[in-house]
Amino acid sequence: MFVIKRFIIAFILLVLVCGGIIGFNLFRDNAIQQFFATMKPPAATVSTTIVKPTDWTPGVEAIGTVSAVSGVDLTVETAGIVKDILFHANQKVGADAVLLQLDDAVERADLEAARAQAALDQTAQARAIELQRRGVGSDVTLDTARATATASASQVTKLQAVLDQKQLTAPFGGTVGIPRIDLGQYLTPGTSVVTLQDLETMRVDFSIPEQQLPLLKIDQTVRLGIGDGEMPFAGAIRGIDPKIDPTSRLVTIRAEVANPEGKLTPGQFVQVRVELPEENNVLTVPQTALTSSLYGDFVFVVRPAKPAAANGAAPAAAATPEEKPATDAVKPAAEAPAAKPEEKPAAAAAEPAAEEQKPQLVLAQVFVKPGRRNAGLVEILEGIAPGDEVVTAGQNRLSNGMSVAVDNTIDPTKPANQQAAQQ
Repeated sequence: MFVIKRFIIAFILLVLVCGGIIGFNLFRDNAIQQFFATMKPPAATVSTTIVKPTDWTPGVEAIGTVSAVSGVDLTVETAGIVKDILFHANQKVGADAVLLQLDDAVERADLEAARAQAALDQTAQARAIELQRRGVGSDVTLDTARATATASASQVTKLQAVLDQKQLTAPFGGTVGIPRIDLGQYLTPGTSVVTLQDLETMRVDFSIPEQQLPLLKIDQTVRLGIGDGEMPFAGAIRGIDPKIDPTSRLVTIRAEVANPEGKLTPGQFVQVRVELPEENNVLTVPQTALTSSLYGDFVFVVRPAKPAAANGAAPAAAATPEEKPATDAVKPAAEAPAAKPEEKPAAAAAEPAAEEQKPQLVLAQVFVKPGRRNAGLVEILEGIAPGDEVVTAGQNRLSNGMSVAVDNTIDPTKPANQQAAQQ
């Protein structure tokens, strides 16, 4: 019996200990759940902007390739050995400037011989004409002398053309590139010598979808940029291909732009924007405010908390018996009691308390329908209205209904160096 009693007592103690441990764990888990359920996350700091109608300049954007209005790779027309190179890299040359001289000693000798023969034939022709005038010469002799003189003159012209081919001249003024030949090198016809580009005026070829073709016309303004976001170059459309590519469904457009400083280079890729007529009262937001997801595009709109959430603070804002004398300030001066010196600090303390009671701001996730984009802005077709306060920065960890604090000292739509200069 004694052993059984000890066993029962030990079993009861074990049950009590296990029950206490289980109860403690349940109590702890319940307390943790209540703590996190009632804990409010701190307000996230965001930057916002007010949505309002603005003037919008739509445009057609594309990627283009730059080329010179006058540009060519110069080649030689005849074979020969390079005797002299009369240019250097990046030199500006005028039209008809001699760039290359091939060895022409043989051609010069042939030309001198042909000129001498042509002079002799001209003398024989003149003698035959004189004899014919005197009546002692025949018509056959005169015709032969004329044909011989004409053939000699043609031979001189031919050899002069062959001699000119030994020189490479610039067909127009421009800037030459790096020489592709060396002194003493033997060149065959068609050998490329150097490129010549007129960099004063450039042309840009780009393609647009066929749906945008009705928006373009000749002499329309075109803006060009190298890739840093800015478009400092301005030009105009000079040609529109009348045929649409049946494979890509694109239309080729050509524009011309002045290049006085030489910042544009042939073969360079540029950003092209064809400016269209300006539109008014268009709702836009910075592109940083728009967030894309699998469910659509949305923005976070900052709105005051609902009155039901703020009712708990209403009793705190009710006037207490100590604050009632402050209401006498609305009475005429004759009826209002004189303020006591010790009451001034209390009135002064009420002003900061009123400033601290700012309305709580919460987020609303609003799905929108975006439209066109330009210069860091995106057009909003549906979803928001003028006057809405939209988050532009800090929305990486935001959620619907979350409380936020607005700090607009940083504008994400402007570069950091511009903001530092303004401050």
